[in-house]
This record gives sequence, structure tokens and C-alpha cells, in this order.
Amino acid sequence: MPWIFNNLLLSVQKGLIHPKDAWKTGSGPSRLQPMNAFLNESRVGTAVPPLPQAIAFGNELLRQGRLGEAVDLGEALAAKYPDQPRAFAFAAEACRVSGKLDAALLWIDKAIAFGGDPQHQIKKAWLLSRLLRRNEIPVLAAEIDAQSPNNGLVQWQLGKLLYHHNLLGEAISHYERALSVGGEDAGWRYDLAIARFYSGDSERAEHDLDKVLEATPQAGSVIYLRSTLRRQSPDRNHVADLEQRLKGEFRSLEEEAGAHYALAKELEDLGDHERSFDALIEGARKKRAAIQYDVSSFVRTLQDVCGSQDAEAMAAPVQSDEGEGAIFIVGMPRSGTTLTERILLQSGKVRDAGELMDFGYHLTGAVQRVQALDPSLSVAQATMKVDFAALGREYMKGARQMAEGSPLFIDKLPANYMYCGLIHKALPRARIIHLVRDPLDSCYAVFKTLFFKAYDFSYDLEELGDYFVAYRQMMRHWHKVVPGGILDVHYEDLVSDTESQARRIYEWCNLEWVAEALAVPSKGAVFATASAAQVREPVHSRSVNSSRRHVEKLGPLIKKLTAAGILQL
Repeated sequence: MPWIFNNLLLSVQKGLIHPKDAWKTGSGPSRLQPMNAFLNESRVGTAVPPLPQAIAFGNELLRQGRLGEAVDLGEALAAKYPDQPRAFAFAAEACRVSGKLDAALLWIDKAIAFGGDPQHQIKKAWLLSRLLRRNEIPVLAAEIDAQSPNNGLVQWQLGKLLYHHNLLGEAISHYERALSVGGEDAGWRYDLAIARFYSGDSERAEHDLDKVLEATPQAGSVIYLRSTLRRQSPDRNHVADLEQRLKGEFRSLEEEAGAHYALAKELEDLGDHERSFDALIEGARKKRAAIQYDVSSFVRTLQDVCGSQDAEAMAAPVQSDEGEGAIFIVGMPRSGTTLTERILLQSGKVRDAGELMDFGYHLTGAVQRVQALDPSLSVAQATMKVDFAALGREYMKGARQMAEGSPLFIDKLPANYMYCGLIHKALPRARIIHLVRDPLDSCYAVFKTLFFKAYDFSYDLEELGDYFVAYRQMMRHWHKVVPGGILDVHYEDLVSDTESQARRIYEWCNLEWVAEALAVPSKGAVFATASAAQVREPVHSRSVNSSRRHVEKLGPLIKKLTAAGILQL
């Protein structure tokens, strides 16, 4: 099971440096001589291999996955070049990519001791994040800021760092500073627009995106985001502009897909549902052609999980009392999870920790440690032998940091539904809220949303149907093996009788009821989600049964859902 989350982790960690990008130093040889031979070249003559050449060699080792050799090389270079911070920085990078985070932190601290390079401090900040020492990041960021106030690149990197740690106000300040001192940059401006959008400043975000499109007129991601900032109207929309852009060339299928999704969204806002769906189908077709995804593998994995995590396994006692104050909101995306989050945040007593990938990350590590001790165990077998108490402690440590120490916090990653049983074992005092929506409406809402680097199942109607059926079967399984451990909240009830459902949610979370729960959030409230625009509107029911306009065109999806007994029209 953990590899599911590893794939999701890599797909939604926007902005974090992926190991494959950390050693781009040129083409390099496809085959390398043995590392020892390279280091011992100096014995033939008098010259020690030049440091740039040695680091390039190490980067190629990393690219080829020869991590142990890269770590050894880093240690050797640090010994050969004790006065060169780049040697220590490479040793840190080799350890980071190899998963030796504590060692990486020690090496990067040695590089930082030389002073002068804020990039080493930026790398340290990301290491602190991985090591769940997130509470140290704001102080380090302030130090970097003080040292490099007029370095546009560093200011942008600080914005990126703080954005990914839910500090959007501070991130916006650094993005603005980056553009002020570093000059106009389309990528920096785009990041600023996203931060402003999630912070509720859609007007300035749209201005930013218009500026980005002046430099990159066919950037599909920018085009789509601009259309999602607000509900379009007959006297203020981009339909003509979008149709004109779609006549031009795009760099990739994904970029073109973004423009089609934008047109679909705006036409739907204007009530032109037939043309909207045609644009949507075209965008989904192009997006699906650009990605690789196997829904059948995913379905088999969920079935394996249900088979191994049965009632007996779930009932086995665990010495854990963790989870007090943690609230998980799970389900399909676009099913009302953000509205539920909003209702809880309006209490004034709950903080948003974000859509955390922490639980799956820690679970993966725990399973790997079990398998290292007994390689004969399958993933499913190893999963049930992890130290659940330790898993719970590790999760709570990092999550509370993301929530700035709040006693009550929300983890709103919808895909955590895959882990409901394990969350219950590791965090028995946590509260799990599952949003349930009409199957066809739920799938249609997902299908018409462009998620960019997540939810790859959503771009083909048959694959979407297979995924949804597997998801519903898993949730039935969790209710069976963890009876009373999950609160189902139906979207249709939430939008039609909001107060009654909100009171149920508050009671489930042991929160005292406040009338503010029903209020529209303030402009500055942060919602880092595809629903960021809609969640700031008064609660409405206009999306209920919206899928029924397209019953004929949703035929492949309907066939899957009805065959599984999930949908009756």
C-alpha cells in the first residue's frame, strides 16, 4: 500500500526539488569508471582531481542511482577539499538523495559555516522540513532574508519555502520582493498569483496572470488558473480570448489541455453547457494522452489492502493514545471537503495544517523498516507489523508544526481515505470525517477539473468509474472493520441543511457550537485547494444534479457505476 502514497506524494509536492533535478550538470557519460579509480587518479600524477570535475562525476553517480558510491565520494571530497564549501554541499546532497537526512544536515551545516552562499541555507531549510523540524524554518528564513534582501532569486526561494509551509502571507511578501529587486519573471509572477488566489485576493491574482500571459501567451496552466479565479459573467469573461488562443500552437498536449479546460469552465459559468462539455472532452482527451496511468493496478492494490486489513487486524490492540486534536477530512476531491474545512475553521479554535502527505510518508518508512528486518514479508504483511504508536507520534509531531502548535488542526488530504483503518490504529483519538456525494455528480465534478499533477484517473470516463467504484468499496470496508470510527457527511445535506450538518460535525469533533460556523469566511482566509474561489461564496446547491445535463455523454462512466450497483438513474 505505501507505494500508492509515494506516487501521490511526488505528484502533489509542487515546488519541492525532486532528486532527479538536483544534479543537472550536463550530459555526462552514460557509463562511469569505478569511483575508487576516479579518486585514485591523483596517485598517477601529482594533481588531485579538480573539484568541479569531481562534483560532476558525483552528480552522474546520483543520476544513475549509484547512491552509496555518491555518498562515499562526498565524504572523500570533504576530506580532500576541507576548505571548499562546495565539497560539503555535495556530500549533503548525496546523503539527502540517499535518504540519510541527519547526515545531510551535518554536511550542509559545515558548508554554511564558511558563509557567503544563501543556497546552502535554503537547502538546510528543506532538510529541516523533511526531518519534521518545521518550527525552525521561520527563524532560518528570517536569517536568510536579512543576509540577501536584494537577491531576487533568494527572495523567490524564500517565498516558495514559506508557501509550502502554509505561511502564505509571508510567502507573498517574498514573492513581491523578488519581483521588485530581481525584475519581472513569469515564473515568479505565477507563483505570486497562486498565493494571492489561495489567500482570497482573486482580483490581484488575475492581474498577475494577465502579466504572465503577456510573456507566455500559450501557457495552459496560467490560462486555466485565470478562468478559475472567479465565476465568469456575460459582461466579464475570456471566452473570445480563449477561442483565439486555441487557434495557436502550444508547447505540449498538457498546455493545450489547460486552455480547453479553461474554455469549458467559462462556458459552463455562462450556461452554455453543450459547448462546455465538448471543450471538456477535448481537454480531457489531450491531458490523458500526455500521462501514463494504470487504474487497474491501483484497484488491485486497494483490494489487497481490504483483504489484509480485516476486522481481526483492525481489532488487534495497539498501545497508542495519539491523535487528540487531529481532524482528517477525506473522500473524493470536489465532494465538499473544503466546505467542511471552512465550517470547522470558522470556529476560531481549529487551524488548517494543509493537505498533508505526512501519514503516507511515515507509513512508507515504517513498512520499509519492517521489511528490512524480515524481507520475506509482503507489503501488506509488513504494514500490519509496523509500530503504530511510533507512527502516530511521528505524524502528530510534524502535523502540529504545520498547524503552528494548535491543539486542534485539520489534515484535508482527500486521498487519506486509503488509510482510514491505519489512521484509526495509529491515532485512535483522531476524528475522521468522510464526505459523500452523489456518485455521478462526484465524478463529473472531478472530470471537469484540471488537477495538473494529481488525480491522473480523472481524465478518462471509464478509468474514473473504475477508481470511484474502488474508492466506494474501500470506504464500505472501513465502515465494516472500524464501526463508528468515521463520520459520513453527505454533500447534498451539507448544502441544503447546512446548520444541521455543521452541528453534527462540531459534535463529532467535540467542538462547542458557534454561529460563526455558518458565516462566509473573511477575504484573507487561506484555502489552498481547487475550490478556493467557490468556498468564499455563500453556501449554494447549484451543483446538485448538475451531472444530469450530460447523461448521454457520460455514458461510459454511468455504465461503470450502475454495473457496480452504486448508481441508479
